[in-house]
Amino acid sequence: MLRVRPIHFTSSAGSWERLLTALGMTGGEDDGGRRVFTAGSGRLVLQQVAAGSAEDGTTAFSVEVGDPAEFARRTNLAAQADTSGTDIAQAHGDSCRVTAPDGLSFAAEKAPHTVPLDGTDPALAVVGVWFTPDPGTAAATLLHMGARPRPVPDNDETADFTAKNGGVLLARPASGQPRGGFGFEYDGGLEPLRERLVSAGFSPTVTEEAFGSTVHVASPGAEAAAHAPESVWISLRHPMR
Repeated sequence: MLRVRPIHFTSSAGSWERLLTALGMTGGEDDGGRRVFTAGSGRLVLQQVAAGSAEDGTTAFSVEVGDPAEFARRTNLAAQADTSGTDIAQAHGDSCRVTAPDGLSFAAEKAPHTVPLDGTDPALAVVGVWFTPDPGTAAATLLHMGARPRPVPDNDETADFTAKNGGVLLARPASGQPRGGFGFEYDGGLEPLRERLVSAGFSPTVTEEAFGSTVHVASPGAEAAAHAPESVWISLRHPMR
């Protein structure tokens, strides 16, 4: 199995929880400042950190898998058959760490046996983003992991995937060190979602972009976190044929 589950580090966990709830996510287990939120498709971890810390506002690329040892075996086997590079997946108990050819190292943690979806908005999907100077090898690693390619609107350096057990994975070109990011997709009209955010006290804006509409909401705590993105985005899902 494979499920999208980025980890966002923040000193503004309370504001983030309010935003995620308004988006239609439900909070689950809470362990020492770490809380996992579930969407209709995919999950997101909020990890509390000190204000002003280097991690505040950053996101770690991360996924959930059924059996870390089997996931490592299959990922390595797929990588060995691909001449584009070698991924090193090492399992340690209930987790596995993948080191990709571009240098990004990320966790694949054992998923819970069940993920309750009661109260979640089924139209909302978590999007894990892999920013890298080498999106081609990032895309190859996602294939090795078992992610499913989906069509993209044009032939550029981007690559889109879905995870079998929930969520979307994107490889996107970016300068600097490879890093994680996240956003959301919504499979339905954005206006009811925008109204829901307004009712929760947020001030969303809607932009019309080349391949659809996107809602933007100010990122909680961005003013105090040097590395936080200015906004959280929720894109309208337009399946490609």
